[in-house]
Amino acid sequence: MKIFGMRFLLIPIILFFCVTSYAQKLKLDVKEHTLNNGIKILMLEKHDVPIVSLRIVYKVGSVNEHPGITGASHLFEHMMFKGTKIFGIRDYDSEKPLLEKEDELISKIATEKTKGDNADQKKIKQLEEGLKEVWKKQKELIVKDEMWSIYLKNGATGLNASTGSDATYYYCNLPANRLELWAFMESDRMKNLILREFYSERDVVMEERRLRTENSPFGLLIEQLNAATYTAHPYGWPVIGWMSDIRNMKKEEVAKYFKQYYSPNNAVIVVVGDINPDEIIKLIEKYFGDIQRQPSPPEVTTVEPEQRGERRIYVEYDANPVLSIAYHKPAVGHPDQYVFDVIEAILSHGRTSRLYKSLIEDKRMAVMARAYGGPSKYADTFVFFCTPRHPHTAEEVEEAIYEELEKLKTTPVTDHELQKIKNQIEAGFIRSLESASGLASKISSYEAIYGWRYINTLVEKTIAVTPEDIMRVADKYFTKTNRTVAILVNKKKGKESTNENKKG
Repeated sequence: MKIFGMRFLLIPIILFFCVTSYAQKLKLDVKEHTLNNGIKILMLEKHDVPIVSLRIVYKVGSVNEHPGITGASHLFEHMMFKGTKIFGIRDYDSEKPLLEKEDELISKIATEKTKGDNADQKKIKQLEEGLKEVWKKQKELIVKDEMWSIYLKNGATGLNASTGSDATYYYCNLPANRLELWAFMESDRMKNLILREFYSERDVVMEERRLRTENSPFGLLIEQLNAATYTAHPYGWPVIGWMSDIRNMKKEEVAKYFKQYYSPNNAVIVVVGDINPDEIIKLIEKYFGDIQRQPSPPEVTTVEPEQRGERRIYVEYDANPVLSIAYHKPAVGHPDQYVFDVIEAILSHGRTSRLYKSLIEDKRMAVMARAYGGPSKYADTFVFFCTPRHPHTAEEVEEAIYEELEKLKTTPVTDHELQKIKNQIEAGFIRSLESASGLASKISSYEAIYGWRYINTLVEKTIAVTPEDIMRVADKYFTKTNRTVAILVNKKKGKESTNENKKG
């Protein structure tokens, strides 16, 4: 698809003079192929530089977990870099009995601890000492971060992974002549992953949770907002998992989860760049074709019931106040999602957005005000985040946001403002597709939640949104009964304020 690279040179001119004409031409020529074991391959040629952007997407995220193993998907994001029988270890034959001994000791320690007050503490101590000795011997065999090191030595960039509610992604950009190395390493990781250093990595994730959630006022607020917003759907629990689940997660239980969800028939490989699709198919067939498919993972069937009244929560923390408001909205694929994309831009994109001009610039009530309503696989929320500017309160800012939402319901957005927003949305989206890496990320993210073809109609349907659509959607969803409000309260300052009032 060499012509696509030429289009990028013309984008600024086309966007300026004829927005809608370009949107209708945006058709990614993605080639598809599925192996007999279920692995789906999505390929897009882009021959401007000899680089290939690769993504492996597993259609599993926190939404697929259950109480007791919340955080398993995120933990596996870590474990996938621990190596296989040939990567990350000097001698697997020497390591294997140590892994078996580790499992045996962990099981005995857990069994003894279940006895509570009757547990033999001396026995537990002896078992724990034996476990430390096993770990010491294993550590002598481990080659730390070997897979990362091999990739970097072969010119890889953008090495990373991420876990979300709906999917888990593994990223890599490589010179085109290193594709076979990638296929060999990644197929071995899918076939022969070894859960080494499982318990130490579990501790790493626990520390990550402390840092990002429990010791982060914003992280704590969002976690509590989601928990209050969803009463049934698994979007209500955090991607990183609840601390008690992480702490008690067992290797054998998580291994079953891996086998079920990290199977070839639940995976998508995205390849974008200087490639020949026929050669890519042969390469992936050679290395991934013998991996056994598994029974299809169960679908998430729980549906969040309609909210029938406003919910409010206050989270106490020694930090400045923060406001967050969540409104339920439909999943990706619903026609109203395109309208929410436009509403998000009107309210929150840049210094000319309504929230910025009203709350930050004019009224000077807030230092930060953002809205987000991007798509998800299942029905989710349109969320507002705002940090009040002293001496304004979270409740004052909350009312100011409601005023902006009422304007959306009652006053049509002008043609000038709407066209400006549509131009911004289209320009931003096209810019995200300029690089092979950007294309691979967009294709993989939309494939995970709905199907990559969503990209081909996204801009066209977004710029078709009318002022009437905006008023209708705002009136339907931005209602008191459909919202959950979470406010971070500074407990220390609150006490001081109360004492001052009493003295007065």
